[in-house]
Amino acid sequence: MFLSNSLENQLQRWNETIRNQPKNFNAYIRRGMVNFQLAKIDESIQDFDMAEQLDVRIKPYLWQRGLSYYYAERFAEGAQQFEIDLTVNAQDVEETVWRYLCIARSLGVEEARNSLLTVKNDPRRIMQRVYDLYSGNCTPDDVLTVGQSEGIKGNFYSHLYLGLYYEVENNVDLAQEYIVKAADNYKVDDYMWYLAPVHKKLREWV
Repeated sequence: MFLSNSLENQLQRWNETIRNQPKNFNAYIRRGMVNFQLAKIDESIQDFDMAEQLDVRIKPYLWQRGLSYYYAERFAEGAQQFEIDLTVNAQDVEETVWRYLCIARSLGVEEARNSLLTVKNDPRRIMQRVYDLYSGNCTPDDVLTVGQSEGIKGNFYSHLYLGLYYEVENNVDLAQEYIVKAADNYKVDDYMWYLAPVHKKLREWV
């Protein structure tokens, strides 16, 4: 409850900022992020779109919109957003994994794996191992082992990306198990953490 109230308070503050500064593209991005955290997916996309209208140069940096596209089931647009993001952040495993997830939901896992983009230098060990899983080069246990060695944040990322992996494999039970654990057991101060309870809420996984 406190979490939701806090987000509602943030939403009101960004509403006020936008009323006073209607051309402030960053305010729309920030409000879009809060809308996403509140599971208001369509509203978040509208905010990100408005930010881009105010300054087209930010398009390759709107990775948050790609996440919202995924939950709006606008998978082709999501994949495209992440491809554009990778032109400015080519070493980020998360961008290419989310592109994979979008493609897997729309065209199937085989197509997603065949078109997985190469990422070699993400400095995060857990994300290197997640990439190996999605490319078919390690096991879920390997991902969990690295996650455990990196504390709460590593555990969060290992559980989140295993849950997402199983979801596109249509293994709903394991998807639910891992994403619920990511949300409930490994809370971290990170925008990506909010994605786990949003996922739970949208899938009605109590």
